[in-house]
Amino acid sequence: MRVLGVDPGLTRCGLGVVDGGTGRTVSCVAVDVVRTPVDDTLERRLLAVSDAVEHWLDTYRPEAVAVERVFSQHNVRTAMGTAQAGGVVALAAARRGLPVVFHTPSEVKAAVTGSGRADKAQVTGMVTRLLGLAQAPRPADAADALALAICHLWRQPMRDRLAEAEARAAELARAHKARLAAAAKSAGTVAAVAPRRANTRTPGKGVRG
Repeated sequence: MRVLGVDPGLTRCGLGVVDGGTGRTVSCVAVDVVRTPVDDTLERRLLAVSDAVEHWLDTYRPEAVAVERVFSQHNVRTAMGTAQAGGVVALAAARRGLPVVFHTPSEVKAAVTGSGRADKAQVTGMVTRLLGLAQAPRPADAADALALAICHLWRQPMRDRLAEAEARAAELARAHKARLAAAAKSAGTVAAVAPRRANTRTPGKGVRG
């Protein structure tokens, strides 16, 4: 499975494509960071991000897109820009019918390093090791994009199995509820018919004295 990981942002937007093999084997296909001028207008910056993502989707043809979810940031302006860039990515993927999954930073860190509290240096180091890269991807946005793709490759199968199990459980619950409703209806019908049958019996003759 091929996944495009995106660490969204206006100033720097990390893009990384990773292929998943048998087991937990992963390999890097491409990685880069899209930069937009801070003094440019918002719409032009979003357009630059959109054009880059469209190009990557057409060039590398991933089967899914993993985007970092804006969890919490003290800088509201930065959080808004990150969310807007993430929306542009999701829109481009949706146009191609690709599934888009948002992963929180702690989920990504836990998947790649085993700890949801890992710092950027630890994430970068593990990404470099897991993908067998000759040198660490820079800046951190590039490593984060690759980490997102790896996280998706490793976590999504479990999510799919969980969703299938939940769907089966829901179907069994609906079937059980339907059987109970049918049994209750049948019992009600029998109870209603019994008095009517009793009322239609021929009255017996009186006892002679």
